[in-house]
Amino acid sequence: MNKIDLQVNGKLVCFEGESRTHLGDFLRESLDLTGTHLGCEHGVCGACTVEINGAPARTCIQFAASCAGYQIRTIEDFDEDEVMLQLREAFSKEHALQCGFCTPGMLITARDIVLRLPELTGPEDEGRIRNELSGNLCRCTGYQGIVQAIQSVLRLRAIKGKK
Repeated sequence: MNKIDLQVNGKLVCFEGESRTHLGDFLRESLDLTGTHLGCEHGVCGACTVEINGAPARTCIQFAASCAGYQIRTIEDFDEDEVMLQLREAFSKEHALQCGFCTPGMLITARDIVLRLPELTGPEDEGRIRNELSGNLCRCTGYQGIVQAIQSVLRLRAIKGKK
């Protein structure tokens, strides 16, 4: 049994469990943070993406016991986040949502794109956005609405002068 402390959504929590327990299982089963979806469990689909120490990461290939001192944010922690609010509105407007299974991980990745690559506002940047999204699979949308939603937020933020 391992016992470590980590921060989840701004709160200090203790993981006490087996070395083989994946972070996604700990978040869902022990902390009831079910917005973290588990899909492939091989790090391919991106449904389990959360923010770990400020960057998107897969929880299905990360052991909870190895996260001592890490700061983890799940989709539940972004309710008041300005960029996430803009993305949620844009995803709805651009029909970037269908079944919703990929959405939490997709939104966390999209937020990272908006904050890290604010210059991707033009039509010529669609390929780069698609490449950045390549670790998040969506079986429903065809990605066009997702890309348009991200670009609309990038353009909105550029107009407002935000990075």
